[in-house]
Amino acid sequence: MSASTPPHPLVVINVVGLTWDMIGENTPNIRSLLDTGFGRPMLTVLPAVTCSVQASMLTGVLPAQHGIVGNGWYDRDLADVQFWKQSNALVQGEKVFELARHRDPQHTTAKMFWWYNMYAAVDWSVTPRPSYPADGRKIPDIYSHPADLRDRLQDHLGPFPLFNFWGPTADIKSSAWIADASLEILREKRPSLLLCYLPHLDYNLQRLGPTDSSVADDIRKVDHEAGKLIGAARDLNAEVIVLSEYGISDVNHPIHINRILRESGFLTVRRESLGWETLDSGACRAFAVSDHQIAHVYVRREGDIAAVRALLEKTHGIEHVLDRHAQRQFGLNHARSGDLVAVSSRDSWFTYYFWHDDVFAPDYARTVDIHRKPGYDPVELFVDPAIRMPMLRVACRLAKKRLGFRYYMDLTGLDASIVKGSHGRLPDESQLDSDSAVFLCSNRAVEQDSVKATDIRDLILDLQYRSESRSRD
Repeated sequence: MSASTPPHPLVVINVVGLTWDMIGENTPNIRSLLDTGFGRPMLTVLPAVTCSVQASMLTGVLPAQHGIVGNGWYDRDLADVQFWKQSNALVQGEKVFELARHRDPQHTTAKMFWWYNMYAAVDWSVTPRPSYPADGRKIPDIYSHPADLRDRLQDHLGPFPLFNFWGPTADIKSSAWIADASLEILREKRPSLLLCYLPHLDYNLQRLGPTDSSVADDIRKVDHEAGKLIGAARDLNAEVIVLSEYGISDVNHPIHINRILRESGFLTVRRESLGWETLDSGACRAFAVSDHQIAHVYVRREGDIAAVRALLEKTHGIEHVLDRHAQRQFGLNHARSGDLVAVSSRDSWFTYYFWHDDVFAPDYARTVDIHRKPGYDPVELFVDPAIRMPMLRVACRLAKKRLGFRYYMDLTGLDASIVKGSHGRLPDESQLDSDSAVFLCSNRAVEQDSVKATDIRDLILDLQYRSESRSRD
Protein backbone atom coordinates (compact mmCIF):
# COMPACT_ATOMS: atom_id res chain seq x y z
CA MET A 1 0.00 0.00 0.00
CA SER A 2 1.39 3.43 -0.89
CA ALA A 3 1.87 5.99 1.84
CA SER A 4 -0.42 9.01 1.65
CA THR A 5 2.57 11.32 1.67
CA PRO A 6 6.06 10.80 0.24
CA PRO A 7 8.80 9.78 2.68
CA HIS A 8 10.71 12.55 4.35
CA PRO A 9 14.36 12.28 3.22
CA LEU A 10 16.76 10.85 5.78
CA VAL A 11 20.54 10.49 5.93
CA VAL A 12 21.93 7.83 8.32
CA ILE A 13 25.66 8.14 9.05
CA ASN A 14 27.39 5.21 10.75
CA VAL A 15 30.47 6.66 12.49
CA VAL A 16 32.22 3.48 13.57
CA GLY A 17 33.53 3.45 17.14
CA LEU A 18 31.86 6.72 18.21
CA THR A 19 30.91 6.78 21.89
CA TRP A 20 28.93 9.18 24.06
CA ASP A 21 31.96 10.64 25.82
CA MET A 22 33.43 11.63 22.42
CA ILE A 23 30.50 13.97 21.74
CA GLY A 24 31.80 17.44 22.61
CA GLU A 25 34.24 20.06 21.44
CA ASN A 26 35.88 17.69 18.95
CA THR A 27 32.54 16.90 17.26
CA PRO A 28 30.83 20.25 16.53
CA ASN A 29 29.02 18.92 13.46
CA ILE A 30 27.71 15.76 15.09
CA ARG A 31 26.91 17.57 18.33
CA SER A 32 24.82 20.11 16.40
CA LEU A 33 22.13 17.46 15.92
CA LEU A 34 21.28 17.90 19.58
CA ASP A 35 20.17 21.51 18.89
CA THR A 36 16.91 20.26 17.36
CA GLY A 37 17.02 16.60 18.25
CA PHE A 38 18.26 14.20 20.88
CA GLY A 39 20.93 11.62 21.61
CA ARG A 40 21.39 8.51 23.72
CA PRO A 41 24.01 5.86 24.37
CA MET A 42 22.70 2.95 22.29
CA LEU A 43 22.30 -0.61 23.55
CA THR A 44 24.02 -2.81 21.01
CA VAL A 45 23.79 -6.57 20.36
CA LEU A 46 26.06 -9.51 21.07
CA PRO A 47 28.40 -9.75 19.30
CA ALA A 48 29.04 -6.02 19.06
CA VAL A 49 30.81 -6.26 15.71
CA THR A 50 30.08 -4.51 12.42
CA CYS A 51 28.17 -7.14 10.46
CA SER A 52 25.99 -8.32 13.36
CA VAL A 53 25.04 -4.84 14.55
CA GLN A 54 24.34 -3.46 11.08
CA ALA A 55 22.10 -6.45 10.32
CA SER A 56 20.20 -5.87 13.59
CA MET A 57 19.77 -2.17 12.80
CA LEU A 58 18.37 -2.82 9.34
CA THR A 59 16.10 -5.78 10.22
CA GLY A 60 15.01 -4.88 13.75
CA VAL A 61 15.81 -8.37 15.04
CA LEU A 62 18.67 -10.14 16.81
CA PRO A 63 21.30 -12.46 15.27
CA ALA A 64 19.20 -15.49 16.20
CA GLN A 65 16.68 -14.29 13.62
CA HIS A 66 18.81 -12.59 10.94
CA GLY A 67 21.68 -15.10 11.08
CA ILE A 68 24.63 -12.70 11.07
CA VAL A 69 26.32 -14.12 14.15
CA GLY A 70 29.60 -12.24 13.57
CA ASN A 71 31.80 -10.82 10.86
CA GLY A 72 32.41 -14.46 9.99
CA TRP A 73 31.42 -18.00 10.93
CA TYR A 74 32.15 -21.63 10.09
CA ASP A 75 30.20 -23.21 7.26
CA ARG A 76 29.85 -26.79 8.47
CA ASP A 77 28.85 -28.11 5.04
CA LEU A 78 31.85 -26.57 3.29
CA ALA A 79 34.18 -27.14 6.27
CA ASP A 80 35.37 -23.59 5.70
CA VAL A 81 35.40 -20.32 7.62
CA GLN A 82 33.54 -17.53 5.81
CA PHE A 83 34.64 -13.98 6.69
CA TRP A 84 33.58 -10.58 5.33
CA LYS A 85 31.13 -11.89 2.76
CA GLN A 86 29.05 -9.37 0.85
CA SER A 87 25.87 -10.98 -0.45
CA ASN A 88 22.78 -9.35 1.07
CA ALA A 89 20.99 -12.71 0.80
CA LEU A 90 22.96 -13.87 3.85
CA VAL A 91 20.90 -11.49 6.03
CA GLN A 92 17.66 -13.24 6.90
CA GLY A 93 14.62 -11.10 7.62
CA GLU A 94 13.04 -8.05 6.01
CA LYS A 95 15.32 -5.02 5.82
CA VAL A 96 14.18 -1.45 6.37
CA PHE A 97 14.54 -0.53 2.70
CA GLU A 98 12.37 -3.50 1.73
CA LEU A 99 9.68 -2.52 4.23
CA ALA A 100 9.79 1.08 3.01
CA ARG A 101 9.41 -0.03 -0.62
CA HIS A 102 6.41 -2.19 0.28
CA ARG A 103 4.86 0.80 1.98
CA ASP A 104 5.67 3.22 -0.83
CA PRO A 105 6.86 1.96 -4.25
CA GLN A 106 8.47 5.36 -4.85
CA HIS A 107 10.83 5.02 -1.86
CA THR A 108 14.49 4.91 -2.89
CA THR A 109 17.63 3.90 -0.95
CA ALA A 110 21.35 4.48 -1.42
CA LYS A 111 23.56 2.04 0.51
CA MET A 112 27.07 3.46 0.68
CA PHE A 113 29.58 0.98 2.11
CA TRP A 114 27.27 -0.57 4.70
CA TRP A 115 28.04 -4.29 4.82
CA TYR A 116 26.13 -7.05 2.98
CA ASN A 117 25.86 -4.53 0.20
CA MET A 118 25.89 -6.66 -2.94
CA TYR A 119 22.52 -7.53 -4.49
CA ALA A 120 20.58 -5.64 -1.81
CA ALA A 121 17.14 -4.41 -2.89
CA VAL A 122 18.29 -0.80 -3.09
CA ASP A 123 18.53 1.71 -5.92
CA TRP A 124 22.19 2.69 -5.56
CA SER A 125 24.99 0.92 -3.72
CA VAL A 126 28.78 1.02 -3.51
CA THR A 127 31.13 -1.29 -1.61
CA PRO A 128 34.86 -2.22 -1.69
CA ARG A 129 35.53 -4.99 -4.19
CA PRO A 130 39.18 -5.42 -5.22
CA SER A 131 40.13 -7.36 -8.32
CA TYR A 132 42.43 -10.38 -8.00
CA PRO A 133 44.26 -11.16 -11.27
CA ALA A 134 45.69 -14.65 -11.74
CA ASP A 135 49.23 -13.39 -11.09
CA GLY A 136 48.40 -12.80 -7.41
CA ARG A 137 48.03 -9.03 -7.48
CA LYS A 138 45.33 -7.16 -5.55
CA ILE A 139 43.89 -4.23 -7.55
CA PRO A 140 41.88 -1.59 -5.63
CA ASP A 141 38.33 -1.30 -6.94
CA ILE A 142 34.69 -1.05 -5.91
CA TYR A 143 31.44 -2.80 -6.78
CA SER A 144 28.41 -0.69 -7.53
CA HIS A 145 24.80 -0.87 -8.52
CA PRO A 146 24.07 0.32 -11.13
CA ALA A 147 27.34 -0.98 -12.60
CA ASP A 148 28.23 2.27 -14.35
CA LEU A 149 28.11 4.15 -11.04
CA ARG A 150 31.50 2.60 -10.24
CA ASP A 151 33.18 4.30 -13.19
CA ARG A 152 31.38 7.62 -12.79
CA LEU A 153 32.38 7.96 -9.15
CA GLN A 154 36.01 6.95 -9.71
CA ASP A 155 36.33 9.19 -12.77
CA HIS A 156 35.26 12.13 -10.63
CA LEU A 157 36.79 11.28 -7.23
CA GLY A 158 39.75 9.17 -8.30
CA PRO A 159 40.23 5.47 -7.52
CA PHE A 160 38.79 4.28 -4.24
CA PRO A 161 41.73 4.25 -1.77
CA LEU A 162 41.41 0.60 -0.79
CA PHE A 163 44.73 0.49 1.05
CA ASN A 164 43.51 3.37 3.23
CA PHE A 165 40.34 1.42 4.06
CA TRP A 166 42.15 -1.39 5.89
CA GLY A 167 45.70 -2.36 6.70
CA PRO A 168 48.76 -0.48 7.99
CA THR A 169 48.02 2.60 5.85
CA ALA A 170 44.34 2.84 6.82
CA ASP A 171 43.46 6.46 7.55
CA ILE A 172 40.96 9.27 6.92
CA LYS A 173 41.36 9.12 3.12
CA SER A 174 38.95 6.21 2.78
CA SER A 175 36.25 7.83 4.92
CA ALA A 176 36.70 11.10 3.02
CA TRP A 177 36.22 9.29 -0.29
CA ILE A 178 33.09 7.56 1.02
CA ALA A 179 31.69 10.85 2.32
CA ASP A 180 32.33 12.58 -1.02
CA ALA A 181 30.78 9.72 -2.99
CA SER A 182 27.75 9.79 -0.68
CA LEU A 183 27.45 13.55 -1.22
CA GLU A 184 27.35 13.02 -4.98
CA ILE A 185 24.59 10.44 -4.66
CA LEU A 186 22.66 12.60 -2.19
CA ARG A 187 22.72 15.69 -4.37
CA GLU A 188 22.29 14.00 -7.74
CA LYS A 189 19.84 11.18 -6.93
CA ARG A 190 18.00 12.59 -3.88
CA PRO A 191 17.34 9.15 -2.33
CA SER A 192 14.61 8.84 0.26
CA LEU A 193 17.13 7.09 2.53
CA LEU A 194 20.91 7.30 2.36
CA LEU A 195 23.03 4.95 4.49
CA CYS A 196 26.69 6.03 4.80
CA TYR A 197 29.50 4.16 6.59
CA LEU A 198 32.52 6.11 7.90
CA PRO A 199 35.09 3.67 9.39
CA HIS A 200 37.92 6.05 10.31
CA LEU A 201 37.76 5.85 14.12
CA ASP A 202 38.08 2.08 14.01
CA TYR A 203 41.74 2.25 13.01
CA ASN A 204 43.58 4.14 15.74
CA LEU A 205 41.10 3.08 18.41
CA GLN A 206 42.38 -0.45 17.80
CA ARG A 207 46.00 0.53 17.18
CA LEU A 208 46.36 2.89 20.14
CA GLY A 209 43.34 2.34 22.38
CA PRO A 210 40.59 4.86 23.13
CA THR A 211 42.45 6.59 25.98
CA ASP A 212 45.41 7.59 23.82
CA SER A 213 45.50 11.39 23.56
CA SER A 214 46.10 11.41 19.80
CA VAL A 215 42.66 9.86 19.17
CA ALA A 216 41.17 13.34 19.61
CA ASP A 217 42.54 14.28 16.20
CA ASP A 218 40.86 11.25 14.63
CA ILE A 219 37.56 12.29 16.21
CA ARG A 220 37.90 15.79 14.73
CA LYS A 221 38.71 14.37 11.29
CA VAL A 222 35.73 12.03 11.13
CA ASP A 223 33.43 14.78 12.46
CA HIS A 224 34.56 16.94 9.53
CA GLU A 225 33.59 14.22 7.05
CA ALA A 226 30.26 13.61 8.77
CA GLY A 227 29.75 17.38 8.77
CA LYS A 228 29.79 17.46 4.96
CA LEU A 229 26.80 15.13 4.88
CA ILE A 230 25.02 16.82 7.77
CA GLY A 231 25.30 20.19 6.03
CA ALA A 232 24.10 18.82 2.69
CA ALA A 233 21.18 17.07 4.38
CA ARG A 234 20.10 20.32 6.00
CA ASP A 235 20.29 22.09 2.62
CA LEU A 236 17.89 19.46 1.28
CA ASN A 237 15.59 19.60 4.33
CA ALA A 238 16.48 16.01 5.20
CA GLU A 239 16.63 14.57 8.69
CA VAL A 240 19.90 13.11 9.98
CA ILE A 241 20.77 10.17 12.20
CA VAL A 242 24.35 9.61 13.41
CA LEU A 243 24.96 6.29 15.10
CA SER A 244 27.67 3.74 15.80
CA GLU A 245 27.76 -0.02 16.19
CA TYR A 246 29.93 -0.36 19.29
CA GLY A 247 32.48 1.35 21.49
CA ILE A 248 36.08 0.20 21.76
CA SER A 249 37.80 -0.51 25.09
CA ASP A 250 41.48 -0.59 26.01
CA VAL A 251 42.95 -4.10 25.88
CA ASN A 252 46.25 -5.59 26.98
CA HIS A 253 45.68 -9.37 26.90
CA PRO A 254 45.36 -11.37 23.66
CA ILE A 255 43.88 -14.84 24.18
CA HIS A 256 45.25 -17.48 21.80
CA ILE A 257 42.16 -19.64 22.06
CA ASN A 258 43.04 -22.00 19.22
CA ARG A 259 46.46 -22.72 20.70
CA ILE A 260 44.73 -23.62 23.96
CA LEU A 261 42.38 -26.00 22.12
CA ARG A 262 45.34 -27.49 20.25
CA GLU A 263 47.32 -28.12 23.43
CA SER A 264 44.38 -30.15 24.77
CA GLY A 265 44.10 -32.25 21.61
CA PHE A 266 40.95 -30.70 20.18
CA LEU A 267 42.43 -28.79 17.23
CA THR A 268 44.05 -30.36 14.17
CA VAL A 269 46.51 -28.71 11.79
CA ARG A 270 47.87 -29.78 8.44
CA ARG A 271 51.59 -29.49 7.71
CA GLU A 272 51.78 -28.21 4.14
CA SER A 273 54.48 -29.26 1.66
CA LEU A 274 56.10 -25.82 1.81
CA GLY A 275 56.63 -26.15 5.56
CA TRP A 276 53.92 -24.11 7.19
CA GLU A 277 50.79 -25.20 9.05
CA THR A 278 47.16 -24.57 8.16
CA LEU A 279 44.04 -25.12 10.21
CA ASP A 280 42.29 -28.36 9.21
CA SER A 281 38.88 -27.21 10.40
CA GLY A 282 36.89 -30.20 9.17
CA ALA A 283 39.18 -32.58 11.07
CA CYS A 284 39.14 -30.60 14.33
CA ARG A 285 37.24 -31.90 17.30
CA ALA A 286 36.93 -28.23 18.30
CA PHE A 287 38.28 -24.91 17.06
CA ALA A 288 37.37 -21.24 17.38
CA VAL A 289 36.45 -18.54 14.87
CA SER A 290 37.87 -15.52 16.68
CA ASP A 291 36.16 -12.18 16.15
CA HIS A 292 37.51 -9.40 18.39
CA GLN A 293 36.20 -10.13 21.91
CA ILE A 294 33.92 -12.98 20.79
CA ALA A 295 34.90 -16.47 19.63
CA HIS A 296 32.48 -18.98 18.13
CA VAL A 297 33.71 -22.44 19.12
CA TYR A 298 32.61 -25.27 16.85
CA VAL A 299 32.67 -28.72 18.47
CA ARG A 300 32.37 -31.72 16.14
CA ARG A 301 31.27 -34.25 18.74
CA GLU A 302 28.51 -33.46 21.19
CA GLY A 303 30.30 -35.52 23.80
CA ASP A 304 33.24 -33.08 23.76
CA ILE A 305 31.21 -29.96 24.50
CA ALA A 306 31.40 -30.24 28.29
CA ALA A 307 35.17 -30.78 28.25
CA VAL A 308 35.76 -27.87 25.87
CA ARG A 309 33.57 -25.63 27.97
CA ALA A 310 35.44 -26.56 31.15
CA LEU A 311 38.77 -25.85 29.46
CA LEU A 312 37.67 -22.41 28.29
CA GLU A 313 36.02 -21.44 31.57
CA LYS A 314 39.34 -21.81 33.39
CA THR A 315 41.24 -19.79 30.76
CA HIS A 316 42.47 -16.39 31.91
CA GLY A 317 40.68 -13.56 30.10
CA ILE A 318 37.54 -15.50 29.18
CA GLU A 319 34.59 -14.08 31.11
CA HIS A 320 31.70 -16.17 29.79
CA VAL A 321 31.23 -19.38 27.82
CA LEU A 322 27.72 -19.55 26.39
CA ASP A 323 26.19 -22.89 25.47
CA ARG A 324 23.13 -23.11 23.21
CA HIS A 325 20.76 -22.42 26.10
CA ALA A 326 22.72 -19.38 27.30
CA GLN A 327 22.95 -18.05 23.74
CA ARG A 328 19.15 -17.71 23.70
CA GLN A 329 19.37 -15.04 26.41
CA PHE A 330 21.37 -12.86 24.02
CA GLY A 331 19.51 -13.71 20.83
CA LEU A 332 22.53 -15.53 19.41
CA ASN A 333 21.17 -19.08 19.10
CA HIS A 334 21.36 -19.45 15.32
CA ALA A 335 22.51 -22.48 13.33
CA ARG A 336 25.59 -20.53 12.20
CA SER A 337 26.68 -19.89 15.81
CA GLY A 338 29.29 -21.99 17.53
CA ASP A 339 28.23 -24.79 19.85
CA LEU A 340 29.89 -22.57 22.45
CA VAL A 341 30.48 -18.82 22.32
CA ALA A 342 33.38 -17.47 24.37
CA VAL A 343 33.23 -13.84 25.53
CA SER A 344 36.40 -12.15 26.76
CA SER A 345 36.87 -9.83 29.69
CA ARG A 346 36.92 -6.10 28.97
CA ASP A 347 40.72 -5.90 28.71
CA SER A 348 41.14 -9.02 26.54
CA TRP A 349 40.48 -10.19 23.00
CA PHE A 350 40.84 -13.36 20.88
CA THR A 351 43.47 -14.05 18.24
CA TYR A 352 42.98 -16.64 15.52
CA TYR A 353 46.55 -18.02 15.93
CA PHE A 354 46.70 -21.83 15.90
CA TRP A 355 50.46 -22.49 15.45
CA HIS A 356 52.85 -22.84 18.39
CA ASP A 357 56.04 -21.77 16.63
CA ASP A 358 56.10 -18.75 14.31
CA VAL A 359 58.37 -20.73 11.98
CA PHE A 360 55.24 -22.72 11.05
CA ALA A 361 52.87 -19.76 10.69
CA PRO A 362 51.06 -19.94 7.31
CA ASP A 363 52.23 -17.54 4.61
CA TYR A 364 49.06 -15.46 4.84
CA ALA A 365 49.69 -14.73 8.54
CA ARG A 366 52.27 -12.09 7.62
CA THR A 367 50.04 -10.36 5.07
CA VAL A 368 46.80 -8.39 4.99
CA ASP A 369 44.44 -11.19 3.98
CA ILE A 370 40.97 -10.83 5.46
CA HIS A 371 39.48 -13.78 3.58
CA ARG A 372 41.94 -16.66 4.09
CA LYS A 373 42.57 -16.13 7.79
CA PRO A 374 40.14 -18.23 9.88
CA GLY A 375 39.49 -15.29 12.20
CA TYR A 376 39.82 -11.55 12.55
CA ASP A 377 43.37 -10.14 12.69
CA PRO A 378 43.76 -6.53 13.92
CA VAL A 379 47.56 -6.91 13.74
CA GLU A 380 47.03 -6.17 10.03
CA LEU A 381 46.64 -2.51 11.04
CA PHE A 382 50.39 -2.33 11.83
CA VAL A 383 53.64 -2.67 9.97
CA ASP A 384 55.64 -5.31 11.83
CA PRO A 385 57.94 -3.30 14.14
CA ALA A 386 60.55 -6.06 13.77
CA ILE A 387 61.11 -5.03 10.14
CA ARG A 388 64.14 -2.71 10.27
CA MET A 389 63.49 -0.83 7.02
CA PRO A 390 59.82 -1.35 6.14
CA MET A 391 59.72 1.26 3.39
CA LEU A 392 62.60 -0.45 1.61
CA ARG A 393 60.72 -3.74 1.76
CA VAL A 394 57.59 -2.07 0.39
CA ALA A 395 59.61 -0.45 -2.41
CA CYS A 396 61.11 -3.82 -3.40
CA ARG A 397 57.70 -5.49 -3.42
CA LEU A 398 56.16 -2.71 -5.50
CA ALA A 399 59.06 -2.85 -7.95
CA LYS A 400 58.31 -6.54 -8.48
CA LYS A 401 54.66 -5.65 -9.00
CA ARG A 402 55.46 -3.03 -11.64
CA LEU A 403 57.72 -5.51 -13.44
CA GLY A 404 54.91 -8.04 -13.54
CA PHE A 405 56.39 -10.50 -11.06
CA ARG A 406 54.48 -12.18 -8.23
CA TYR A 407 55.19 -10.46 -4.95
CA TYR A 408 54.59 -11.12 -1.27
CA MET A 409 53.63 -8.10 0.85
CA ASP A 410 54.80 -9.58 4.15
CA LEU A 411 54.47 -6.58 6.46
CA THR A 412 52.22 -8.00 9.19
CA GLY A 413 53.81 -9.10 12.45
CA LEU A 414 52.84 -11.98 14.70
CA ASP A 415 52.95 -10.17 18.06
CA ALA A 416 49.32 -9.69 19.05
CA SER A 417 50.24 -7.65 22.13
CA ILE A 418 50.70 -4.64 19.85
CA VAL A 419 46.88 -4.23 19.63
CA LYS A 420 45.55 -1.78 22.22
CA GLY A 421 41.80 -1.59 21.53
CA SER A 422 39.01 -4.08 20.85
CA HIS A 423 35.24 -4.59 21.01
CA GLY A 424 32.57 -7.26 20.65
CA ARG A 425 31.39 -7.91 24.20
CA LEU A 426 28.48 -5.99 25.70
CA PRO A 427 29.61 -2.96 27.73
CA ASP A 428 29.47 -3.01 31.50
CA GLU A 429 26.76 -0.83 33.05
CA SER A 430 29.46 1.41 34.55
CA GLN A 431 31.14 1.89 31.16
CA LEU A 432 28.20 2.91 28.95
CA ASP A 433 29.52 6.37 28.13
CA SER A 434 32.93 5.09 27.03
CA ASP A 435 32.17 1.59 25.68
CA SER A 436 28.64 1.90 24.31
CA ALA A 437 27.46 2.75 20.83
CA VAL A 438 25.53 5.99 20.32
CA PHE A 439 22.41 7.27 18.58
CA LEU A 440 21.83 10.93 17.69
CA CYS A 441 18.89 12.26 15.70
CA SER A 442 18.14 15.72 14.29
CA ASN A 443 14.44 15.47 15.23
CA ARG A 444 13.14 14.91 18.75
CA ALA A 445 9.69 13.87 17.48
CA VAL A 446 10.83 10.25 17.75
CA GLU A 447 12.66 10.69 21.06
CA GLN A 448 12.57 7.77 23.47
CA ASP A 449 14.19 7.14 26.84
CA SER A 450 16.51 4.43 25.58
CA VAL A 451 17.54 3.22 22.13
CA LYS A 452 18.54 -0.31 21.15
CA ALA A 453 20.18 -1.40 17.91
CA THR A 454 17.01 -3.34 17.09
CA ASP A 455 14.98 -0.09 17.36
CA ILE A 456 16.78 1.55 14.42
CA ARG A 457 14.68 0.00 11.66
CA ASP A 458 11.44 1.36 13.09
CA LEU A 459 12.96 4.71 14.06
CA ILE A 460 13.99 5.18 10.42
CA LEU A 461 10.46 4.39 9.24
CA ASP A 462 8.95 6.68 11.87
CA LEU A 463 11.15 9.57 10.83
CA GLN A 464 10.31 9.08 7.18
CA TYR A 465 6.58 8.52 7.47
CA ARG A 466 5.25 10.08 10.67
CA SER A 467 3.73 13.45 9.79
CA GLU A 468 4.71 14.86 13.16
CA SER A 469 8.34 14.10 12.39
CA ARG A 470 8.22 16.94 9.87
CA SER A 471 8.02 19.35 12.81
CA ARG A 472 11.05 20.25 14.87
CA ASP A 473 9.03 21.23 17.92
